[in-house]
Amino acid sequence: MSNTLKKIGVLTSGGDSPGMNAAIRSVVRTCAYHNIECIGIYRGYEGMIDGDFKELGPRSVNNIINKGGTILKSARSKEFMTVEGRKKAHENLVKAGIDSLVIIGGDGSFTGAEIFNSEFGFPVMGIPGTIDNDIFGTSHTLGYDTALNTVIEVIDKIRDTASSHNRLFFVEVMGRDAGHIALNAGIGAGAEEILIPEENLGLDRLLESLEKSKSSGKSSSIVVIAEGDKIGKSVFELKDYVEANLPEYDVRVSVLGHMQRGGSPSCFDRVLASRLGVKAVESLLEGKSNYMVGILGDKVTLTPLEQAIKGHTEIDRELLRVSDIMST
Repeated sequence: MSNTLKKIGVLTSGGDSPGMNAAIRSVVRTCAYHNIECIGIYRGYEGMIDGDFKELGPRSVNNIINKGGTILKSARSKEFMTVEGRKKAHENLVKAGIDSLVIIGGDGSFTGAEIFNSEFGFPVMGIPGTIDNDIFGTSHTLGYDTALNTVIEVIDKIRDTASSHNRLFFVEVMGRDAGHIALNAGIGAGAEEILIPEENLGLDRLLESLEKSKSSGKSSSIVVIAEGDKIGKSVFELKDYVEANLPEYDVRVSVLGHMQRGGSPSCFDRVLASRLGVKAVESLLEGKSNYMVGILGDKVTLTPLEQAIKGHTEIDRELLRVSDIMST
């Protein structure tokens, strides 16, 4: 390990996700293990510009591994998108003696980190934190597993009332650009149909599927929809269309929204966060920079930030086939 680094800064940026606190804890304690100071940067890049820093020690992160959200807070910074804003942030880091950064966030946060690194040669390391699981170079992002479990629990409750009243429920989950939550939660919750941005099912096939379900004896149905699905302008427009064409269905809509972001992280997310935090700090100490720490095949890996940002995650085609079979 290199001894050239003296202070590592850690921040969370973009949308919060369960497991961010566990990652902060891991970064702080790994720094302490290697006798490196760790500085918490509050409110993401906005905090860098404002100099909102606080030294964190091993006891500073007691009892946060089980908490959702982020103790360092998160904010989007328009000022950091400017050269002047980034220059001010860099000056604050230098003044505080911070010589490298661990950024916990998604592709927007990583884009800021890559630009910052290119402009100032400042060592950066990314940890993927987003419930959407849409970051290239890792099979799982922090918060994804917890979000899946939250969605499954809610859909199980919705099915109870759907069955009691012979209703069709459209359940909208997060996933503006990626359908990983919808596909996996839909299969896990036994949804009759799953609508995702990657696959345009089409209105005609949806109606055909719902008619088939009705004729096969199903008295209630659950359709899971990713918010970015292209089949309709909104889930409510889709509801109106189905009611107009299949009047025998009593249709209801549940938009799960930001409840998917909250809650205590799952065991998987806590362990993943701990592993990625250790790897991020130790990679910086080895002189590496401009990478994202991820997990592939249960191995912790490094992916260049540029690839993590520009690469595209692929939907699992086998899961789509499983979904079709399970909806029979």
